[in-house]
Amino acid sequence: MPLLKAENLTHTYSIGTPFERVAISEINFTAEKGEYIGIIGATGSGKSTLLQHMNGLLKPTSGKVYYDGTDIHESKKFTRDVRFKIGLVFQYPEYQLFEATVFDDIAFGPRNMGLSDEEVTERTHEAAGFVGLGESFMKKSPFELSGGEKRRAAIAGVIAMRPEILILDEPTAGLDPGGQDEIIKNIKTYKKAHDATIILVTHNMEEIAKNAERIVVLNKGGVEMDGMPNQIFADPERLTNLGLAAPKAALIAERLRARGVNLKKDIYTLEYLKTAILELKRGEASA
Repeated sequence: MPLLKAENLTHTYSIGTPFERVAISEINFTAEKGEYIGIIGATGSGKSTLLQHMNGLLKPTSGKVYYDGTDIHESKKFTRDVRFKIGLVFQYPEYQLFEATVFDDIAFGPRNMGLSDEEVTERTHEAAGFVGLGESFMKKSPFELSGGEKRRAAIAGVIAMRPEILILDEPTAGLDPGGQDEIIKNIKTYKKAHDATIILVTHNMEEIAKNAERIVVLNKGGVEMDGMPNQIFADPERLTNLGLAAPKAALIAERLRARGVNLKKDIYTLEYLKTAILELKRGEASA
């Protein structure tokens, strides 16, 4: 049984008004424990709407979402409990920081869970450690932090609830390359420590290519593709037609193949491309 399952999920905004719009339609989706899933799609494809159904922030127009086999809207209590088990980090989460200190901001979720002061403190320090914020940050105002530090503090606030599923909407948007790498490293550290399921939405194809074990492509509110990275990136032209840019390595490999270079179709990271070219050179040298 999948840990998370969407079944024939449809959501329509502003029903019965001139602004009625179907955002997602008949989506079927599953996530297993410990998976790292990337979700990609052009602007308006339904990514954010889908994410907000995964922990019950939105209620389906039709269809259902199940957590561990139970409809997440079975009762108000279960929906509330699910939001602690399925953590959602919105885009630019640093704008949601509001407490007087970094410690209190990270501790907000665990306190709402009704945990003891001792457990709250333990989880807060653990989460801060996952995102690289040491003890010196705990008494600071979150508004004194740099942009990247604010982002990490906001993510820590969700991690502190120890969700089984961590959902992130463009977690590296607006950060410099070093900051992007640091955030992805933090997410992977949390995943490894708790065998958590990661569901990550991004426009950064290199990021998805390097980290995701499975990729879901949304198009016009539906699932267009669902597979391993080598399957998804094997056809860069199809992704381009969907308004997406394939990873640079996949595009370079495609151009080299067009020039007669004998490269496999499953090259989608620069490391894979480098290895494939070196293998070709070794083959030519030994011929």
